[in-house]
Amino acid sequence: MTWMDRLGLFGPLDIAGLALLFGGWFLIGWRIEALGGRRPSVSILMAEYRREWMRMMVSRQTRMFDAQVLSTLRQGASFFASATMIAIGGGLALVGNAERLQGVASDLTMTSDPIFVWEVKLLVTLFLLSNAFLKFVWSHRLFGYCAILIAAVPNEADDPSAFPRASKAAEVNITAARSFNRGLRSVYFALASAAWLVGAWPLVLTTLVTLAVLWRREFASQSRAILTQQTDGLGYTQT
Repeated sequence: MTWMDRLGLFGPLDIAGLALLFGGWFLIGWRIEALGGRRPSVSILMAEYRREWMRMMVSRQTRMFDAQVLSTLRQGASFFASATMIAIGGGLALVGNAERLQGVASDLTMTSDPIFVWEVKLLVTLFLLSNAFLKFVWSHRLFGYCAILIAAVPNEADDPSAFPRASKAAEVNITAARSFNRGLRSVYFALASAAWLVGAWPLVLTTLVTLAVLWRREFASQSRAILTQQTDGLGYTQT
């Protein structure tokens, strides 16, 4: 059986669902990270708070608080990297035992697709999980770089190198957070892609649900409303 024959095993709805999955993954990521929009995402709003964090850090005599926050961020990246590695191992094990998966999936879908079809569906999920793993690992490393940059910031606020180094630390911190968020989005879409094992329509449905969840959390959530509230000089919300 040639590659063209194998590709013919997937129907138009399968191709459309796959295009929606990867197209939605790319477009929602672009929209979330877009700068200069009239409605910035939570990620963009939090980037400004990260810059403000580094500016406040310059005048903070004891930086144990900053170290603890960075440690928490690194632990989160480490946890998700470990979790995705375990998931990748499980997915590879399923690819090696696709015959068993074929039997279970056939009972659910009432179809008898060749093993190649199930392997391709699993590989799509594994691709997204692998991308998430790489993003989490890089995020973990960047948070470590940020910790070193913070340690290199002078304790005297009037030192000419203090705020420029703090600015570098902020940008590295933002880049680490961006990589972490990209890893999370890959996990979301990996979960959506798993529905393809049941059929093309479940893939389309779960992809649309994933897009709706991401859109709400970034552009219509209560946390975003809190971040965009106007505050007075003492930090209290104006009514």
